[in-house]
Amino acid sequence: MEGVYDMPATPASVIGRAAHRALEHYYKGGTVEEAIDQGLVYLQMVADFEIAFGKAQSNLAKKKKRKDMERDYHQAISFYLIKPPRHKVLGVEVRALAHIPGIKIPIKAVSDLVVESRVNPREVDIIDHKFVDSYQTPGADNPLFMVQALFNYYTVLETFERPVGRFIIYECKKRKNRDGKSQLRRHVIKFRDHEEDFGLFHRLLSDATKEIQNRKMFLPNPTDMFDGKNSLEVYRLGLIGD
Repeated sequence: MEGVYDMPATPASVIGRAAHRALEHYYKGGTVEEAIDQGLVYLQMVADFEIAFGKAQSNLAKKKKRKDMERDYHQAISFYLIKPPRHKVLGVEVRALAHIPGIKIPIKAVSDLVVESRVNPREVDIIDHKFVDSYQTPGADNPLFMVQALFNYYTVLETFERPVGRFIIYECKKRKNRDGKSQLRRHVIKFRDHEEDFGLFHRLLSDATKEIQNRKMFLPNPTDMFDGKNSLEVYRLGLIGD
Protein backbone atom coordinates (compact mmCIF):
# COMPACT_ATOMS: atom_id res chain seq x y z
CA MET A 1 0.00 0.00 0.00
CA GLU A 2 1.37 3.39 -0.95
CA GLY A 3 2.25 5.67 1.94
CA VAL A 4 2.03 3.06 4.69
CA TYR A 5 4.70 3.45 7.36
CA ASP A 6 4.95 0.74 9.98
CA MET A 7 8.52 0.74 11.22
CA PRO A 8 10.41 3.45 13.11
CA ALA A 9 13.42 4.77 11.21
CA THR A 10 16.98 4.19 12.35
CA PRO A 11 18.92 7.22 13.61
CA ALA A 12 21.17 6.92 10.55
CA SER A 13 18.23 7.16 8.14
CA VAL A 14 16.79 10.17 9.99
CA ILE A 15 20.19 11.88 9.73
CA GLY A 16 20.22 11.09 6.02
CA ARG A 17 16.79 12.62 5.51
CA ALA A 18 17.83 15.75 7.39
CA ALA A 19 20.91 16.05 5.19
CA HIS A 20 18.76 15.66 2.08
CA ARG A 21 16.48 18.42 3.35
CA ALA A 22 19.53 20.65 3.75
CA LEU A 23 20.78 19.90 0.23
CA GLU A 24 17.33 20.52 -1.21
CA HIS A 25 17.36 24.01 0.34
CA TYR A 26 20.94 24.68 -0.77
CA TYR A 27 20.41 23.69 -4.41
CA LYS A 28 17.24 25.76 -4.55
CA GLY A 29 19.38 28.82 -3.86
CA GLY A 30 19.73 28.96 -0.08
CA THR A 31 22.97 29.77 1.69
CA VAL A 32 25.06 27.10 3.39
CA GLU A 33 24.01 28.35 6.82
CA GLU A 34 20.31 28.40 5.88
CA ALA A 35 20.56 24.92 4.42
CA ILE A 36 22.19 23.49 7.55
CA ASP A 37 19.51 25.11 9.71
CA GLN A 38 16.72 23.66 7.55
CA GLY A 39 18.08 20.16 7.98
CA LEU A 40 18.50 20.63 11.72
CA VAL A 41 14.90 21.81 12.10
CA TYR A 42 13.73 18.72 10.23
CA LEU A 43 15.82 16.48 12.49
CA GLN A 44 14.45 18.09 15.64
CA MET A 45 10.85 17.81 14.43
CA VAL A 46 10.97 14.01 14.05
CA ALA A 47 8.99 12.56 16.96
CA ASP A 48 10.51 10.00 19.31
CA PHE A 49 8.04 7.29 18.25
CA GLU A 50 9.33 7.60 14.67
CA ILE A 51 12.90 6.71 15.69
CA ALA A 52 14.23 3.24 16.56
CA PHE A 53 16.38 4.13 19.56
CA GLY A 54 17.51 0.56 20.20
CA LYS A 55 18.78 0.14 23.76
CA ALA A 56 18.29 3.84 24.51
CA GLN A 57 14.82 3.59 26.06
CA SER A 58 14.81 6.02 28.99
CA ASN A 59 14.05 9.69 28.36
CA LEU A 60 17.60 10.59 29.37
CA ALA A 61 19.09 8.01 27.01
CA LYS A 62 16.90 9.19 24.14
CA LYS A 63 17.88 12.80 24.78
CA LYS A 64 21.56 11.82 24.64
CA LYS A 65 20.97 9.85 21.43
CA ARG A 66 19.32 12.86 19.84
CA LYS A 67 22.35 15.01 20.75
CA ASP A 68 24.57 12.40 19.09
CA MET A 69 22.34 12.48 16.01
CA GLU A 70 22.58 16.27 15.79
CA ARG A 71 26.37 16.06 16.08
CA ASP A 72 26.58 13.42 13.34
CA TYR A 73 24.23 15.45 11.14
CA HIS A 74 26.31 18.63 11.52
CA GLN A 75 29.49 16.74 10.73
CA ALA A 76 28.08 14.96 7.67
CA ILE A 77 26.43 17.97 6.06
CA SER A 78 29.46 20.16 6.78
CA PHE A 79 31.73 17.66 5.01
CA TYR A 80 29.53 17.96 1.91
CA LEU A 81 29.02 21.71 1.96
CA ILE A 82 32.69 22.60 2.51
CA LYS A 83 33.12 22.19 -1.24
CA PRO A 84 29.81 21.09 -2.78
CA PRO A 85 29.76 19.73 -6.34
CA ARG A 86 28.70 22.38 -8.84
CA HIS A 87 25.95 21.70 -11.34
CA LYS A 88 23.66 23.50 -13.74
CA VAL A 89 20.56 22.45 -11.84
CA LEU A 90 17.33 21.85 -13.76
CA GLY A 91 15.31 20.25 -10.97
CA VAL A 92 15.55 19.61 -7.22
CA GLU A 93 13.75 16.75 -5.43
CA VAL A 94 11.96 15.83 -8.64
CA ARG A 95 9.04 13.53 -7.80
CA ALA A 96 7.60 11.94 -10.89
CA LEU A 97 5.70 9.04 -12.42
CA ALA A 98 6.59 7.27 -15.64
CA HIS A 99 4.63 4.96 -17.90
CA ILE A 100 6.75 2.28 -19.54
CA PRO A 101 5.42 0.59 -22.71
CA GLY A 102 4.28 -2.93 -21.92
CA ILE A 103 4.06 -2.30 -18.15
CA LYS A 104 0.51 -1.67 -16.90
CA ILE A 105 1.42 0.00 -13.61
CA PRO A 106 3.36 3.32 -13.66
CA ILE A 107 6.57 3.62 -11.68
CA LYS A 108 7.48 6.41 -9.28
CA ALA A 109 10.82 7.86 -8.20
CA VAL A 110 12.35 10.89 -6.54
CA SER A 111 15.53 12.37 -8.02
CA ASP A 112 17.66 14.50 -5.70
CA LEU A 113 18.92 16.64 -8.59
CA VAL A 114 18.44 16.70 -12.34
CA VAL A 115 21.29 18.60 -13.98
CA GLU A 116 22.60 19.47 -17.41
CA SER A 117 25.22 16.91 -18.38
CA ARG A 118 28.80 18.12 -18.57
CA VAL A 119 29.56 15.36 -21.07
CA ASN A 120 26.78 16.28 -23.51
CA PRO A 121 24.75 19.48 -22.90
CA ARG A 122 21.83 17.96 -24.82
CA GLU A 123 21.51 15.32 -22.13
CA VAL A 124 20.59 15.46 -18.47
CA ASP A 125 22.24 13.60 -15.61
CA ILE A 126 20.62 12.47 -12.37
CA ILE A 127 22.38 13.15 -9.07
CA ASP A 128 21.76 11.06 -5.96
CA HIS A 129 23.19 11.67 -2.49
CA LYS A 130 23.83 9.06 0.18
CA PHE A 131 25.13 9.79 3.67
CA VAL A 132 26.84 6.63 4.86
CA ASP A 133 28.92 5.15 7.67
CA SER A 134 31.04 3.23 5.14
CA TYR A 135 31.33 3.27 1.36
CA GLN A 136 29.27 0.82 -0.69
CA THR A 137 30.11 -1.45 -3.62
CA PRO A 138 30.91 0.81 -6.60
CA GLY A 139 28.35 1.93 -9.17
CA ALA A 140 26.67 -0.60 -11.45
CA ASP A 141 28.29 -3.47 -9.51
CA ASN A 142 25.86 -2.63 -6.72
CA PRO A 143 22.43 -4.03 -7.75
CA LEU A 144 20.56 -1.58 -5.50
CA PHE A 145 22.28 1.36 -7.20
CA MET A 146 21.44 -0.04 -10.62
CA VAL A 147 17.76 -0.66 -9.88
CA GLN A 148 17.40 2.81 -8.33
CA ALA A 149 19.13 4.33 -11.35
CA LEU A 150 16.63 2.73 -13.74
CA PHE A 151 13.60 3.92 -11.78
CA ASN A 152 15.02 7.44 -11.88
CA TYR A 153 15.97 7.12 -15.56
CA TYR A 154 12.41 6.57 -16.74
CA THR A 155 10.79 9.18 -14.50
CA VAL A 156 13.31 11.86 -15.52
CA LEU A 157 13.08 10.90 -19.20
CA GLU A 158 9.31 11.34 -19.17
CA THR A 159 9.38 14.55 -17.12
CA PHE A 160 12.17 16.44 -18.91
CA GLU A 161 11.80 14.92 -22.40
CA ARG A 162 15.57 14.96 -22.90
CA PRO A 163 18.05 12.08 -23.22
CA VAL A 164 19.27 10.85 -19.82
CA GLY A 165 22.99 10.14 -19.89
CA ARG A 166 24.21 9.20 -16.42
CA PHE A 167 23.20 8.41 -12.86
CA ILE A 168 25.79 9.93 -10.50
CA ILE A 169 25.91 8.92 -6.85
CA TYR A 170 27.77 10.97 -4.25
CA GLU A 171 28.44 9.01 -1.09
CA CYS A 172 29.32 11.26 1.83
CA LYS A 173 30.96 9.46 4.72
CA LYS A 174 29.62 10.77 8.03
CA ARG A 175 32.76 10.05 10.06
CA LYS A 176 36.01 11.81 9.21
CA ASN A 177 38.52 9.73 7.23
CA ARG A 178 41.65 9.22 9.28
CA ASP A 179 43.86 9.31 6.19
CA GLY A 180 42.62 12.78 5.26
CA LYS A 181 41.04 11.65 1.97
CA SER A 182 37.90 13.29 0.64
CA GLN A 183 34.68 12.46 2.45
CA LEU A 184 32.89 12.25 -0.90
CA ARG A 185 33.06 9.25 -3.21
CA ARG A 186 31.53 9.47 -6.66
CA HIS A 187 29.97 6.59 -8.60
CA VAL A 188 28.91 7.01 -12.24
CA ILE A 189 26.49 4.73 -14.11
CA LYS A 190 26.42 5.41 -17.86
CA PHE A 191 23.05 4.20 -19.08
CA ARG A 192 24.20 3.49 -22.62
CA ASP A 193 26.56 0.84 -21.24
CA HIS A 194 23.78 -1.16 -19.56
CA GLU A 195 21.39 -2.38 -22.25
CA GLU A 196 21.19 -5.81 -20.58
CA ASP A 197 20.13 -4.23 -17.27
CA PHE A 198 17.26 -2.44 -18.99
CA GLY A 199 15.95 -5.81 -20.19
CA LEU A 200 16.24 -7.28 -16.71
CA PHE A 201 14.46 -4.25 -15.22
CA HIS A 202 11.55 -4.61 -17.65
CA ARG A 203 11.23 -8.29 -16.78
CA LEU A 204 11.26 -7.50 -13.06
CA LEU A 205 8.53 -4.86 -13.45
CA SER A 206 6.44 -7.18 -15.61
CA ASP A 207 6.66 -10.02 -13.09
CA ALA A 208 5.89 -7.68 -10.18
CA THR A 209 2.85 -6.33 -12.03
CA LYS A 210 1.52 -9.84 -12.67
CA GLU A 211 2.01 -10.74 -9.00
CA ILE A 212 0.00 -7.70 -7.87
CA GLN A 213 -2.76 -8.30 -10.41
CA ASN A 214 -3.12 -11.98 -9.48
CA ARG A 215 -3.21 -11.37 -5.73
CA LYS A 216 -6.81 -11.52 -4.57
CA MET A 217 -6.31 -10.19 -1.07
CA PHE A 218 -4.01 -7.78 0.75
CA LEU A 219 -3.83 -8.55 4.45
CA PRO A 220 -4.13 -5.90 7.19
CA ASN A 221 -1.06 -4.37 8.76
CA PRO A 222 -1.87 -3.62 12.43
CA THR A 223 1.64 -2.26 13.06
CA ASP A 224 1.18 0.62 10.61
CA MET A 225 1.66 3.66 12.83
CA PHE A 226 -0.97 5.71 10.99
CA ASP A 227 -3.74 3.33 9.83
CA GLY A 228 -3.04 -0.03 11.47
CA LYS A 229 -6.12 -0.14 13.68
CA ASN A 230 -8.40 0.80 10.79
CA SER A 231 -6.88 -1.81 8.47
CA LEU A 232 -7.63 -4.58 10.99
CA GLU A 233 -11.21 -3.34 11.43
CA VAL A 234 -11.77 -3.36 7.66
CA TYR A 235 -10.48 -6.93 7.58
CA ARG A 236 -12.73 -7.93 10.53
CA LEU A 237 -15.78 -6.64 8.67
CA GLY A 238 -14.89 -8.72 5.64
CA LEU A 239 -14.42 -5.72 3.36
CA ILE A 240 -11.13 -7.01 1.97
CA GLY A 241 -11.20 -9.82 -0.56
CA ASP A 242 -13.15 -10.97 -3.55
